[in-house]
Amino acid sequence: QLQLAESGGGLVQPGGSLRLSCVASGFTLDYFAIAWFRQAPGKEREEVSCISADGGSTTSADSVKGRFSVSRDNAEKTVYLQMNSLIPGDTAVYYCAARRVGATMTISLYNYWGKGTLVIVSP
Repeated sequence: QLQLAESGGGLVQPGGSLRLSCVASGFTLDYFAIAWFRQAPGKEREEVSCISADGGSTTSADSVKGRFSVSRDNAEKTVYLQMNSLIPGDTAVYYCAARRVGATMTISLYNYWGKGTLVIVSP
């Protein structure tokens, strides 16, 4: 059974950093594009970053460009989201999602989702 599990969330002060992990089980990660999305309280889920199956292509939302970076280790079945210079506006539940074809920032095109990890940015 294909599963994704996020970890690494927590409470961090503004300006701090966190690294989120998304671990895949039940399938070979090599053939799947992965994206990170987030949902803040009372808001719709929004795209953050995505990475192609081979890791050669990444895309990030304007709101996180220059602060967040996405990477992957297919041998470890893990995708990472490095988040630096965090601001209170980054507070949200962060989800990773997988799809078997090309990377995209379109939420509706992802078939498999993790349950999310909570990030709180607060003094």
